[in-house]
Amino acid sequence: MAKKATKRPAARRSARTPGKSAGTARRSGRTASKPDRTARKRTPRGGGMKRLQSAASQRRFALQQRERGRQIGFVPTMGAFHEGHLALIRKARSQCDVVVVSIFVNPLQFGPQEDFTRYPRDLARDMDRARELGVDVVFVPEVEEIYPEGFATKVSVGPLAQKLCGVSRPEHFDGVCTVVLKLIGIVQPHRLYLGEKDRQQVIILQRMVRDLNVDVKIVPVPTVREKDGLAYSSRNRYLSAEQRALAPRLYESLRLAQRAILVGGVRDPQELRRMMQAHIREGDPPLQIEYLALVDPETLEPLPVLTGRVLIALAAELGRARLIDNLLINVPGGRMAEGIAHQRKGASGTERG
Repeated sequence: MAKKATKRPAARRSARTPGKSAGTARRSGRTASKPDRTARKRTPRGGGMKRLQSAASQRRFALQQRERGRQIGFVPTMGAFHEGHLALIRKARSQCDVVVVSIFVNPLQFGPQEDFTRYPRDLARDMDRARELGVDVVFVPEVEEIYPEGFATKVSVGPLAQKLCGVSRPEHFDGVCTVVLKLIGIVQPHRLYLGEKDRQQVIILQRMVRDLNVDVKIVPVPTVREKDGLAYSSRNRYLSAEQRALAPRLYESLRLAQRAILVGGVRDPQELRRMMQAHIREGDPPLQIEYLALVDPETLEPLPVLTGRVLIALAAELGRARLIDNLLINVPGGRMAEGIAHQRKGASGTERG
């Protein structure tokens, strides 16, 4: 009897993992039909989330993941998470094996009279949200870690950084490019997730990555809006209740222009600007428009007539808050239609000849 009882457990252990050692089964913790990568994409883990503060430890983590063949998705933020940030994290989680989020309020992208010291900060809440969404690492460096004593290098993308937001914030995009390039070097991501609310920033970082042969894919993520259309922003919390009620006028003006273009057939930028300005200034007190532009979405140059892809971008001040928004529109009968018409004309000419 004793011998039979001894043999039974051994038989069970053999049957449990046919063709696989017990050690391998313990390490994977999954059946062969559910690979680790697929399961990680579908199910946020969160329980083992790391908080790293030094560039060396973050880089070491990244190299370990790359050696294991894992795709790293990176979401750079300044914290004070809102639904826009969470959409970026969810997108990264759905596409990558490993998700890294940085929280760093970057002093280089703030002007002397701007809100660096009072910019919203809520690290404990941000860490909780990151954990809930299955983030693997939150990188939270100190300013001295990113810009040590003697730091003197800046990245500039030239004319693109001097348009739109760059007119009133001349050093802003140099600061953005510098910190993002540093963070890419530290985090070593395969994919970089950016929100389209800051579309000029997306365009500039795409140019930087292309010009400097940086091996990362930029993934733009659509703007997330509140029910009344206001784009989520950490600075929205500066708004009083009265101001918050006026803020949706920015998006409403973009939609007015969109309807005028797509339904009304308007192609004159000046007419559209007047229409948008009138709507924005109807409020009491009126929003202070900083710029309102209809531009080429690659060069950010103003368009004399609307054809092809058009970016409508604006910025306005409302109390202590500086709000930005934009809309990208494909104008019917634009460049593509002109090109097709030209091809058809050439083809018919060839047939007649």
